[in-house]
Amino acid sequence: MGNNPEDKREILVDVINLTKSFGSLLVLDNVSFQVRKGEFLSIVGPTGCGKTTFLNSLVGIYDITAGQIHINGEPVNLRKHNVSYVLQEASTMHWLTVEENIRFGLDIKRVPKADADRQVDEVLKLVKLEECRTYYPSQLSISMLQRVVIARAFVTQPQLLLMDEPYGQLDLSLRYRLEDELLELWRRMGTTVIFITHNIEEACYLGERVMVLTNKPATIKEEIHVDIPHPRSISDPEFVKLRNHVTEQIKWW
Repeated sequence: MGNNPEDKREILVDVINLTKSFGSLLVLDNVSFQVRKGEFLSIVGPTGCGKTTFLNSLVGIYDITAGQIHINGEPVNLRKHNVSYVLQEASTMHWLTVEENIRFGLDIKRVPKADADRQVDEVLKLVKLEECRTYYPSQLSISMLQRVVIARAFVTQPQLLLMDEPYGQLDLSLRYRLEDELLELWRRMGTTVIFITHNIEEACYLGERVMVLTNKPATIKEEIHVDIPHPRSISDPEFVKLRNHVTEQIKWW
């Protein structure tokens, strides 16, 4: 288990001996792993184990205590590396329409209008919000708001997309629908995704690889390469076997 030895994609993210403490509280303890270009990595672990701390360390919200984080062989630098971050709460700008929210990053990057129009139209179609492009966030449901946020993240074609429990507030039927849309966006765009969740079924449904963290101070308990093709069925015996295995890994500390 762990990295697939047959995966020849280049390394995008290299996390080396990452350690993070808040005073005397050790949260991340000597964590090392790599993520390949175009990979979908799910990271799962118990609530409060340090999953969000890892993402916040990766984007520089937190200074790391020890270790290194590299993107394309260089220390992570958000002025140089194109990284998007999707939070659990839908972070739309209420004064902008759906279309304006989605194209916000493209405007900041001064992407030519014709190219921006094409990219926005493509993601609007993929997240099924074409008919809502002139709506404002106050007119949308929670699931539609999260679609806007995810579309905005993908439309800039980031090198790396970090997702911190983006569907945590949604019911199961909506989650499955949005997870399928997320996989379609990932396939179309070729973006590298690190997806944080405490939902074991979600981690197994989405990830090409599932990384299981221990309780705090977090270390990597196991990395599991998932060779079940997408789209996956939660009733498939192989999927059930995978889900049960990950559950046991989290259950027995």
